[in-house]
Amino acid sequence: MREDLLDLPVRSALPALTRALDDHGTAVLCAPPGTGKTTLVPLVLAGLVPGGGAPRRVVVAEPRRIAARAAARRMAHLLGEPVGGRIGFTVRGERRAGPATVVEVVTTGVLLQRLQRDPELAGADVVVLDECHERHLDADTAAAFLLDVRAALRPELRLVAASATTDAEGWARLLGGAPVVEARSVTHPVDVVWAPPERPVRPPHGLRVDPVLLEHVAGVVRRALRERTGDVLCFLPGVGEIGRVAGLLGGPEQLGAEVLQVHGRAPAAVQDAVLAGGTGPRRVVLATAVAESSLTVPGVRVVVDAGLAREPRTDHARGLSALTTVRASRAAGRQRAGRAGREAPGTVYRCWAEADEARLPAFPPAEITVADLTAFALQAACWGDPDASGLALLDPPPAGALAAARAVLQATSAVDEAGRPTERGRRMARLGVHPRLARALLDGAREVGARRAAEVVALLSEEPPREYGDDLAAAWRTARRATDAYAARWRAEAGRLEKALAAVTTPDEPATDAPDRRHSPTDDVVAGLVAALAYPERVAHARGGGSYLMASGTRAELGEGSRLRSAPWLAVAVADRPVAAASARVRLGAVIDEETARTAAGALFGEGEEVHWSPERGDVVARRVARLGAVELASAALTAPDGALVRAALLEGLRREGPGLLRWSAEGTGLRQRLAFLHRVLGEPWPDVSDAALLARAEEWLGPELDRARRRADLERVDAGAALERLLPWADGQAVRLAELAPERLEVPSGSRIRVDYAGEQPVLAVKLQEMFGLQETPRVAGGRVPVLVHLLSPAGRPAAVTADLASFWREGYRSVRAELRGRYPRHPWPEDPAGATATRRTNARRA
Repeated sequence: MREDLLDLPVRSALPALTRALDDHGTAVLCAPPGTGKTTLVPLVLAGLVPGGGAPRRVVVAEPRRIAARAAARRMAHLLGEPVGGRIGFTVRGERRAGPATVVEVVTTGVLLQRLQRDPELAGADVVVLDECHERHLDADTAAAFLLDVRAALRPELRLVAASATTDAEGWARLLGGAPVVEARSVTHPVDVVWAPPERPVRPPHGLRVDPVLLEHVAGVVRRALRERTGDVLCFLPGVGEIGRVAGLLGGPEQLGAEVLQVHGRAPAAVQDAVLAGGTGPRRVVLATAVAESSLTVPGVRVVVDAGLAREPRTDHARGLSALTTVRASRAAGRQRAGRAGREAPGTVYRCWAEADEARLPAFPPAEITVADLTAFALQAACWGDPDASGLALLDPPPAGALAAARAVLQATSAVDEAGRPTERGRRMARLGVHPRLARALLDGAREVGARRAAEVVALLSEEPPREYGDDLAAAWRTARRATDAYAARWRAEAGRLEKALAAVTTPDEPATDAPDRRHSPTDDVVAGLVAALAYPERVAHARGGGSYLMASGTRAELGEGSRLRSAPWLAVAVADRPVAAASARVRLGAVIDEETARTAAGALFGEGEEVHWSPERGDVVARRVARLGAVELASAALTAPDGALVRAALLEGLRREGPGLLRWSAEGTGLRQRLAFLHRVLGEPWPDVSDAALLARAEEWLGPELDRARRRADLERVDAGAALERLLPWADGQAVRLAELAPERLEVPSGSRIRVDYAGEQPVLAVKLQEMFGLQETPRVAGGRVPVLVHLLSPAGRPAAVTADLASFWREGYRSVRAELRGRYPRHPWPEDPAGATATRRTNARRA
C-alpha cells in the first residue's frame, strides 16, 4: 500500500462520514478536487485500509467511462495490486472485475441497468454516487432509484452523494435529511490571467466554434509555456476543437512540449499515459470537460480555459437532438481553474475579458431540463413509475419533453397507452442503448441478421469521426477496415450488442443470425433500413438541389459534394439545426428507397381527403393524398370534397387574404364605414367591423354564402354589403335606427340629398356652398352627438372652406371666400348676407 494514501486531505472527514452512514444510512460528501474523495473514501468504506471498519462491498458510480477506468486503476495502484482483483470496474463493453472484487467502479448507465435487473442490488453494501454536481441525467435517475430501494427493499443499503462542489442542502433534503460532511483541502493559490482575443470572435452556435478563437487559444498555450513552468492543461469543448488546436500547436520540436489529447474517444493507452503523469519533457494536455473534476492530471501547474462547454439540446417539435456549444458557467470556470492548484501554486489563463465574467451563467443546467428524455422515460416506466411523479429528483422532468418521450416509446411499442412498459419495452431497456436504437436492433436483426444490425447500431450509438464522411454505409465500410481508436471501440460495441440481442431474444422469435426477408442485402440497404428504423420521422424525400423534406416536416440540407445528393430518399441518422436556420444539416445519412421508408415509418403513413386553401394557388385545393408524415407520396383531385372541409378551407382563405377577397360595392363599403363609425362613437350593440373582427365572425355573417361556395371565384361574387346586414343589432330593435344615427344622405337647404362620407374619423358632408345658404346650425349625426365636417365647395366642385360651425363661418369666413370666388363665378349668387339668403342649386342666369 502506498504510504501517502492516508495523507489525502479527505481523511479528516472520514470519521464524520462513517458516523453519518451508521446513524442515517445516507450522507452528502462535499470534497474539493484533489482531496481523495474518489480514491480513499471507497477504500475506507470497503475496509481495505487500516481503520476502515468492517469489510463491505462498495459500488462507485461515475458519470463517464474514462473516469470510471481511471478511478479503478488509481485505487488499485494505491493498494499495489492489478485492476480486476479487489478493485475492478465495469463500463459499457468492458468489465475488469471478479469474485474477489470489493470496490467496483461503474458508470451510472451500468448502475441503472443493474438496478433494473436486480432492484435489491444484491451483494452491494454501499453505493457512492460521485460527481453529483455535474447533474447528469443517469446520475439523477440512479439516485432516485436507490432512494426507492432504501425505502422499500433495503433500508440497510448505504448511499453517499459525493461531489467537488454541489447543492449540498438540496441533496441532503433529497436523501431524507442526510448529514452533510465537508472535507477541507490544503489549497494552493491560483493566479488568474485574463487573456481575451484581440480580434472579434463570433459566438458559438450548434457545434461551430469560430476558428479565430481556436487560433487565439493555441497562442495562449504558447504564451503560458513561455511565462510559466509545469504542464499545461487546456480545456476545449469537444474532440474536433482539440484536434484543430493540436494541429495549430505543431509537434514537440516546434513547441518544446508533448501534446496529448484527453476525451472519451481517446485510446485507453493515451488516457493512462496522461493520468500517470510525465517524467520527460513538459506536456500540453488538451481536454474536454471530462478533466474538470472527474480526473486528476499530475504535473499540471497551468490551465488555459477556452471558456466553452457542450450541452445537450432537444428540439422536440422536430425530433432533433444534438450537442450545442455554449459559454461555460462560472462554476465550471472555478473547477477548471482549480486543476492548476492541485499540487502547487498555479495559474489559469482565461480566454475572455474579465468584464464578461459576471454575464456567464452561475451553474450549468441540470441535464434533465434540456436533454432528450426518451431513455429516462423508458427507465421510469420499467421501474414502475411511468410519469416519474414518484421519483425523488432535484429537478422534475419538463412536462413537454416527457410527453414527447412517451410518444416515441408508444410509436415503438415500448409502452402502452397508459405508459406501462410492454414486454418488448423491457427487452429494449435491457439492450443498454437509446430506445430508438434498441428498436432498430430488434427489428433490424429480423430483416438483415443480428451481426449486421448490431454493427450499424454501434455506428449510430457513437457517431463516427467526421473524416468517415456523411454516408453511413461508407462509414461502416471504413470502420471495418480501420485500425484507429474509434474502430476498436466500434467493434467492441458491436460485439456487445450482438450478445445483448441474443440474451433478450425469446424462443418463439425467428432466428436473428440471418435475414429472413431479404437475400444478402447490400451494405447500403442494411445501413438505410437500420437507420430508418431508429429514426422513422427522419426518413426524407428529395426536393432538389441537395434539399430534403423529412417525415417530421423539417427540411434538411446535404453538404456540397456529398455523394448522397442524388438519392431520392434518405434515412437521416444524425442532423442538427443551427440557430436561426430554416433547415437541418445532415451529418450522417443513408440511401433508402420508398419501400424501406414505408416499412420503417409505417406508423406515420396516412391516406385521406385533404381540402385546404393553397397560398400558392390562392384557391381551394381538394385532393385524396397518401402521406408518410409530411412527405406526400401520391395524390388525386377530389370531384366532390366534403362540404365542411371546403367551408374550413374557404375560411382559411379569408383569414389569409382578408375581407377584400369578397365583392364590396360602393353601398357595401358605405355600410361598413357607417357601422364602424357607430361602433367607434356609440359602442355596443353596433358591431366591430374591422378586418380582424369580421374574420373572427365570418361564419356568422357569411354562413349561407360559405355553404354555397366551393372556390375563390364563388367568394369573389359574394355581395359583402348585403351579407354584412346580418351583423346589425336586429335582436334588440336597434337596427332600424341605422338611418337615423348614421344616415347615408343628409337633406340640405337647397333640397338636395347629399351623401355623407364616414371613411374618416369625423363624418364629412361635401356640398356646394350656395346649397347651404340660410342654414345656421351644423348638421349632426349619432343622435346629435357628432357634428359633421362640412366641406363647402366652389361651383366647380373644389373645396372652398371646411367648417364644423356654419354660423361662425357665415359671420367670419364667408366674406373672404366671396371676395375670392365672386369674380371667378359671376353667374352664381354671392349674397352679402348668406345666413338670410335662399339656398339654391341654380345659377343666376337660369333663375332669371
